[in-house]
Amino acid sequence: MQLTRRALAATAVAGLAVLSLTACGSGDSGSAASSSGSSGASESAASFPVKVKNIYGETEIKEQPERVVSVSWVNGDTALALGVVPVAVPKVTWGMNANDSTDWADAKLEELGAGKGSDKAPTFYDEPSGDVNYDAIAAADPDVILAAYSGLTEEQYKKLEEIAPVVGPGVASYSTPWEQSTEMIGEALGKKAEATTLIADTKAKLAETASAHPDLKDVTAIAANFEPATGGINVYTAADNRSQILTALGMKLAPVVTENETKDAFFFNYSAEKADELDSRIIFTWFPEGQTKQSIEADKLLGRIPAVKNGGLVGTDDNQLLLSISAANPLSLDWGVEKIAALLDAGVAATAGK
Repeated sequence: MQLTRRALAATAVAGLAVLSLTACGSGDSGSAASSSGSSGASESAASFPVKVKNIYGETEIKEQPERVVSVSWVNGDTALALGVVPVAVPKVTWGMNANDSTDWADAKLEELGAGKGSDKAPTFYDEPSGDVNYDAIAAADPDVILAAYSGLTEEQYKKLEEIAPVVGPGVASYSTPWEQSTEMIGEALGKKAEATTLIADTKAKLAETASAHPDLKDVTAIAANFEPATGGINVYTAADNRSQILTALGMKLAPVVTENETKDAFFFNYSAEKADELDSRIIFTWFPEGQTKQSIEADKLLGRIPAVKNGGLVGTDDNQLLLSISAANPLSLDWGVEKIAALLDAGVAATAGK
């Protein structure tokens, strides 16, 4: 489906995958009474109280939280990566597996003894598109609500504050970098040192992957998706996770990206009539149902994009894979970045000499 939730409203919840997001599912594991399981906590509760800044102010957390709830499952992933099992997280409604979760989150839950059906498993609640399920969050009786990576409005943030302290967005509109959200969540959970280590380890993973794919270095790229209904092209800016992963792998964003981006926007629309101006060696995209690499290459307007014309159109119809970098966090990056790099490598090889 086309850019919904994240690209045009509230991604992560719906999971806008690499270039588009939406769908739905169901499933409930555990109950709101589950323990948050702050397993392996290495920082003393004496480090509290802490204050965590966000775009709407500063949140004070007086004691180390035991019951953690996330707005957007991405924040729940980050808590899991830090060894904390939330009592409640939203269902993944795009790119999900049979558990209305993701393979990387499920693997971590199993590692922490909180797999589906266990006493420690979190409740998976429905999160409405562009809104917040206040009732489900309140029912989980949280000590803290994690929303560092989210599209929370100030009104939603203040309403959540009536339930529990809220770690609000670090940057508006689902644009908080994964490093910043990890740092914020680590601070809130009394896991500051662990968060620092996690960020360093994830960056090392990205650097290691880039080193394993040296042909990606300095190759110009654009992360985008194509809108069948309008014929337009959504181009993702440097503020978006997709573009940030490309650059982390050693690639360079094409000049057309940086020349057209605006403040506080993670994408801009480009007319298909000007498709030939999207000059880069690689176009990285996702193919929704009904769209294929061949259909883009055959399109009379989109086929004029230099990368498309020269064999540099790189994409996949694997929703979960695309989700792993569009709504990036340490768990999803560890799971998906090597697979993405391999796709990009193949695209660079296909354009050799062109």
